[in-house]
Amino acid sequence: MIIGIDANEANLTSQRVGVNQYAFGLLHALYRQKTDHRFIIYLKTPVLGDLPAAKTGWEYRVIPFPKLWTQTRLPMDLYTHLPRPDVFFSMAHYAPRFSPIPTVVAIMDLGFLEFPDQFTPKDYNQLKNWTAYSVKRAACVIAISENTKKDIISAYGIDLAKITVTYPGYDQKLFKPTKNPRILKKYGISGNYLFFLGSLRPSKNIEGLIKAFAQLLHTRFKSPLRAGGGIGGLPEKLSLVISGKKGWLYDRIFQTVADLGLDKQVIFTGFVEEEEVPALMSHATAFVMPSFYEGFGIPVVNAMACGTPVVVSRVASLPEVVGNAGIFVDPADPASISSGIIEAIGSMRNRYVKAGLKRVKLFDWDRTAQKTMQVIETAVKNI
Repeated sequence: MIIGIDANEANLTSQRVGVNQYAFGLLHALYRQKTDHRFIIYLKTPVLGDLPAAKTGWEYRVIPFPKLWTQTRLPMDLYTHLPRPDVFFSMAHYAPRFSPIPTVVAIMDLGFLEFPDQFTPKDYNQLKNWTAYSVKRAACVIAISENTKKDIISAYGIDLAKITVTYPGYDQKLFKPTKNPRILKKYGISGNYLFFLGSLRPSKNIEGLIKAFAQLLHTRFKSPLRAGGGIGGLPEKLSLVISGKKGWLYDRIFQTVADLGLDKQVIFTGFVEEEEVPALMSHATAFVMPSFYEGFGIPVVNAMACGTPVVVSRVASLPEVVGNAGIFVDPADPASISSGIIEAIGSMRNRYVKAGLKRVKLFDWDRTAQKTMQVIETAVKNI
């Protein structure tokens, strides 16, 4: 069987986040699978050096085309170029239009339907129209969480049997307890700190996290000192480190820091390379992700793998991913986030660390690849 894959989301020079991490991790895992199938990887730009090397049964087809690649150029190639794949797998929301072969599409989340005002009109309309077309036309749909599956069924009314949940994995060689003071020095970090990693955009609720952090500092200032230095279980010095590239509507995040007078306590590192993330997570007192919505939450899994307790929202996919290994908070309530942080760094911290290290064993890229292959094979059988 010949399997075609749209791997453009993995073929980025830098700053892979979200769907890019999913595509990159899964592509490498599929490459490791022992199979007689032949893979043709479709790209619109030259192959980057960190993608799997071409070999017998694994080839790249680069089709340069500046605009409307998925809508026009890719379908045209699938019609005219031989050998034609028996099945096509889109690793993002966009299946090729008018494809002559069965298609499998992976859906990360439907956050654009939950929070349309947090997207530019262009991005919103593209996601809304193309996702609807893709899931309805696809022979099979992959959802990266049960929550995403539930949202797909609710939004599009497609057959339950058409959707399979395959959790993403994580890089087990990279994400593990790691100490590297040099990286902390690079970003001007010292002492205890809370860590957030993600794109700077409204759905991540970074403003709520900053307000919760301000409440923590206020509590420490107002409370009497305890023997040993900490106040209410809080370290003497506590910073908030926020890492991630600028997304959209992020000006309010910086304004919130200024309004609360936290310029010295909140550190913005900007985007950090993936090789630096394990140290930033491992040194952190806690990892906090109070998002209003997540399709999965790969950074949370990475944080647990680094031995860092996690504080997450009790909404969308996060309870499903974290299980009993973290603390859940109300993202709309800074006081709830603040209380969750206090619990994470208190006397139960080691319990959450151990539970997180156990929990991450559920998430494995090779297992993801195996389940993905089963879905792809099912799509062909159902013709």
